[in-house]
Amino acid sequence: MADLHTVTSTIILVNDKGKFLIAKRSDNLKNFAGKWTVPGGKLEKKDYFNRSPDTKGNQWYNVIEDSLKREVKEEVGLDLLDMEYLVSLAFIRHDGIPAVVLSFYSQNYRGDIKLSEELTDCKWVSLEELKNYDLIEGIYEELELVDKKLKGAKESWIGKYDKE
Repeated sequence: MADLHTVTSTIILVNDKGKFLIAKRSDNLKNFAGKWTVPGGKLEKKDYFNRSPDTKGNQWYNVIEDSLKREVKEEVGLDLLDMEYLVSLAFIRHDGIPAVVLSFYSQNYRGDIKLSEELTDCKWVSLEELKNYDLIEGIYEELELVDKKLKGAKESWIGKYDKE
């Protein structure tokens, strides 16, 4: 049991004006209540058990990507058309279970925003405007990294490894 992790994915959505979609979590949620974040959620068994395996050895491809598409549709009502990998993050949850977060970004989605009950508000904001929001720790750095990538930087690290 000690080696088990939860796996979560998030996505930074960027509009045609270079602004980022952030959403406010409900005050009723157990984790990060009232904080601003980006869409995402946990990988669930139904993200692959409910479909046929992609190989004869009962393996499934793109389960994280499919899970993220589902989460984006559930949370903000948008259809995610593609995504690019950004960075990973690991932390220990409040219940002691390790969690791994795989972060992606995309400028390719469609639909109209419709928030789930878990979210109370959303905004398209610039990197400068983000400083006015109570974000979950690490979100700003990820948004900053996407901004740099979209401006042509080759950077791919956040944290202590970015200068080595």
